Amino acid sequence: MSAYTYTLINQLSKHLAFKVTTLEDSTHLQEMQRMSYYTMILITEGEAKLHAELSTYDVKENELVCLTLYQPFQLVQMQDCKGFVIHFHPDFFCIYKHHNEVACNGILFNNIYQPPYHDLSPAETAKLLVLIEQMREELKEEALAQHELLSSYLKIFLITASRSRLEFTGETRVQGELPEGPFVLQKLKDAIEANFKEKHSASDYASLLNISAKALAKITKTHFNKTLTSMISERIISEAKRELYLTSKPVKAIAFELGFGDEYYFSRFFKNNVNVSPQVYRSNVGFARAEGGLN
Repeated sequence: MSAYTYTLINQLSKHLAFKVTTLEDSTHLQEMQRMSYYTMILITEGEAKLHAELSTYDVKENELVCLTLYQPFQLVQMQDCKGFVIHFHPDFFCIYKHHNEVACNGILFNNIYQPPYHDLSPAETAKLLVLIEQMREELKEEALAQHELLSSYLKIFLITASRSRLEFTGETRVQGELPEGPFVLQKLKDAIEANFKEKHSASDYASLLNISAKALAKITKTHFNKTLTSMISERIISEAKRELYLTSKPVKAIAFELGFGDEYYFSRFFKNNVNVSPQVYRSNVGFARAEGGLN
């Protein structure tokens, strides 16, 4: 293990709970990843290409990349790239349980309408680097209430990052070639949020917005760099993950709530998108053990 890599292991499951390492020590990220924990990459120097889901992005210094559980991603063409990587398992810090305090779900993670990264000002990068250094120092040796202190540092990191993300997205409103684009985008977001449990096809949303399927597909690809079908699927999967995360509901009940009449079809849909079955996902994130046992 590198002298610059520090890891906390969950003593019950023996799985990774929390880890801080340098980007230079994370060469495995150049291969396609689907991790059972959250990943945040703070780039301080250089540039690279990020493959996430079905899209490719150029990322560079003073940018923070945030990737959720089992999200496929790969960091390639790393040109003099330096920075830090934070991994944390939901057993260590549950973003859903702490949503009211941290509000990072739907902002940093599981944001289907924005790329999985955002720009930071030099001052914001400096703040995050201070927190990373505090985490690394705390991880060097086991000490009293280490978990509590590390989760507090992580919470502050997530709050700071969420604030910068909101400021960034507020300052860089979506602009496109089509004048009606931004209006249609907001209507589309509202329509997906209101109907994703019942309406699963792109044509459903074209009808709702009274726009041709072809025109809506063009707007979606221009502004979100993904198809409408993939966006709908991502929203369904995000909700499925939340239910598998936080509850002990049977998979059949979750499937029915999300508009799937057939549990097995839902399981295939979930596995095609996440690469593991709902049962394996629930087992790996660990929250099926007890609804009251979240950290």
